[in-house]
Amino acid sequence: MNPDKPDPAVTAESGARPVGPVPADGGAQPAALKPIDHEHADVSGGWLRAATFGAMDGLVTNIGLIAGVGGAGVSAHTVVLTGVAGLVAGAISMGLGEYASVRTANEQIEAEVAKERRELRHNPAAEAAELAQRWIDRGISPELARQLAEDLRTQPDEALRMHVREELGIDPDSKPSPWTAAISSFVCFSVGALIPLLSYLFGSESLWLALGIGGLGLFIVGALTARFTRRRWWVAGLRQLLLGAAAAGATYLIGSAIGVNAA
Repeated sequence: MNPDKPDPAVTAESGARPVGPVPADGGAQPAALKPIDHEHADVSGGWLRAATFGAMDGLVTNIGLIAGVGGAGVSAHTVVLTGVAGLVAGAISMGLGEYASVRTANEQIEAEVAKERRELRHNPAAEAAELAQRWIDRGISPELARQLAEDLRTQPDEALRMHVREELGIDPDSKPSPWTAAISSFVCFSVGALIPLLSYLFGSESLWLALGIGGLGLFIVGALTARFTRRRWWVAGLRQLLLGAAAAGATYLIGSAIGVNAA
């Protein structure tokens, strides 16, 4: 096989097109485009931040609650009651909070998009000049920038999207879903808050075993987030473990002090 000629089967499968002009005699192409071998993660759906925050908050909240009441010397039944109450109240609060915050942010975006739509309708020339100037400031030649901005005026929908992206830094077609954020946060908070309660629910009365399981949960959840951020998994896991340990240590000391004074 000629090493300078790309394999037609490979080129057909990858969808790549050869680079350069097509020779008149149908000869070999100088090179072929490499196929794209990666995909981007969904960063606009609103679920990852809510899920991560929910799981971490559930773990830290209930680890802190269990450490606090356990440090005060209460019974295992009281620890479980406190943990379950924290799980239910926290999960509902997180779900409602995520829904309200994402919904409010989306409504603000919609208001800004409506404002931009009105400007494009009433003063299209000035808006086109503003868009062209933004591109010129980024290094695009003035002639090309003005031509592109003028061409967009014939496509109102695309013009609106481009103006919103350039002026507000957002994509009006990729707003996160408030329901996705709320459900992700509710479920993940519940799972996270349940982890430090597992040993108590299976009959153990050891506070340190429960805190150890909670710490392991923090490390695992932190390590899992590295899958999305491409960070070192052990660094992400250790970071979350240390943050949770700091919170548990503080509440344990407070609980111990209150328990001793109350006695």
